[in-house]
Amino acid sequence: MSDIDLRPSVARAALGALVDVDDDTAAVTAYARALWSTLTEPGDGVAGALVATFGAVRALEIAVGDSSAEAPAAQAGLSSAALSAGRARWQPRRGDHRQALDTARRAGVRLITPEDAAWPVRLTDLGAHAPLCLWTLGDIAQLAPKVAVALVGARAASAYGEHVATDLAAECASSGIAVFSGAAYGIDGAAHRGALSVRGSTIAVLAGGVERPYPAGHRDLIDRVARQGVVVAEVPCGSSPTKWRFLGRNRLIAALSDATVVVEAGWRSGALNTAHHAAELGRPLGAVPGAVTSATSAGCHRLLRELDAVCITGPADVREMLGAGDVEQFDGALFDARDYTGERSRILDALTSRSARSTVDVARRSGFSVADAAALLGLLELEGTVTRWGEGWRRGPGE
Repeated sequence: MSDIDLRPSVARAALGALVDVDDDTAAVTAYARALWSTLTEPGDGVAGALVATFGAVRALEIAVGDSSAEAPAAQAGLSSAALSAGRARWQPRRGDHRQALDTARRAGVRLITPEDAAWPVRLTDLGAHAPLCLWTLGDIAQLAPKVAVALVGARAASAYGEHVATDLAAECASSGIAVFSGAAYGIDGAAHRGALSVRGSTIAVLAGGVERPYPAGHRDLIDRVARQGVVVAEVPCGSSPTKWRFLGRNRLIAALSDATVVVEAGWRSGALNTAHHAAELGRPLGAVPGAVTSATSAGCHRLLRELDAVCITGPADVREMLGAGDVEQFDGALFDARDYTGERSRILDALTSRSARSTVDVARRSGFSVADAAALLGLLELEGTVTRWGEGWRRGPGE
């Protein structure tokens, strides 16, 4: 474990002002969780099971150790093969924590963990797939509001959709309901602006590091959210917002809120992924109707028809939904998470069409073991989606 030193003095020096802890045990625990964040991709259930069973510190020692996987895996309810596979995919990222922590300290980021009073307990519902820590900018107290709603929808929103999102957010925020969204173009941005316009609470959940606002065109908006509300991510500073991480981010938006409202969405919109997570968690789900001829509302109509989402026509409907208790739990028949996630997307996210990347680099970026990354790259090469280029790989067919 030469590259991972869990002594209290090392932990305190590495964390600096990222955390406010009173004792060495708390400092080491926070440091271990920060390291876990750099080793794993969002929602890693093997890591979550280890930490839940052994605590962050001992779990990390098991993760980076070379002792037999059989006994700790059994204690955590895992197979030894699952733990061995986890070790293999975490291995390429050992050492990444140094740069992540350095970047976070320079950016004035605050790290919070489940041991902190500010930790949003709603995330507990994610079980083993809950984030191991959160990286934040802004007022961390707003992460756990009394009442919260997620307003999400299409990036390519219509004027109608943006108007409705802005109005819903402003009315909800002015009545004390915190507004969560993803800071994307379209509906997300309109929701944040609506809450900001009435000086209400709004929280932006990002798919990349909190110190690098994305999309770039929303830098000013995200900065405003950080000043008035809070910006949060489960991936460490320096992380790029990949398609895989956007999908992982969606489960956080759903879990951090008491209900989710899809304002405008196409038939296959990514906003439906957030709706899927909300329904799986047993949280109320609403959808705003649009014109029957509108492609940007087709996803909302699908939710209304096939998932019995609550029809949202104004702020009063949102408030009623938030007070109506749980809706019937979604059984997964309509939206399969595999439609939106997968190993293929993670590998492609790690590649570029401009320059070649080695298999080891692809493994580190995608969160796979080197062996798994090599196997997947081989399959994608047969598919014609990636190309060998010198000693590495790049996206796109061969010339």
